[in-house]
Amino acid sequence: EVQLVESGGGSVQAGGSLRLSCTASGFTFDDSDMGWYRQAPGNECELVSTLSIDGTTYYTDSVKGRFTISQDNAKNTVYLQMNTLKPEDTAVYYCAAAPREDNGSWYSGCFGFWGQGTQVTVSS
Repeated sequence: EVQLVESGGGSVQAGGSLRLSCTASGFTFDDSDMGWYRQAPGNECELVSTLSIDGTTYYTDSVKGRFTISQDNAKNTVYLQMNTLKPEDTAVYYCAAAPREDNGSWYSGCFGFWGQGTQVTVSS
């Protein structure tokens, strides 16, 4: 079973930084695309960033140049470094995984799978 444990959220002022971490288990970490979703109150899950097995990264337009995704295969952990945070970044952030062994299906607490998310609150 894919399990994702997020941490690192908190409350910061606009312009501040946070680094989110996600420790994964239940699948072959270095044979999986990884990513981050977020969900603001009343909104649907929004894809924030992904990191493919081949190293390709994706960022939604609103975070380009401010957020950086990375991973440490030795620790089965994916990170999201968030700089120059804005109030509109306020949301619960969820890790996501797409293991090749599951045909690349995406798993995330944002859409009902294992993972509690971590709250990020940015005040103006």
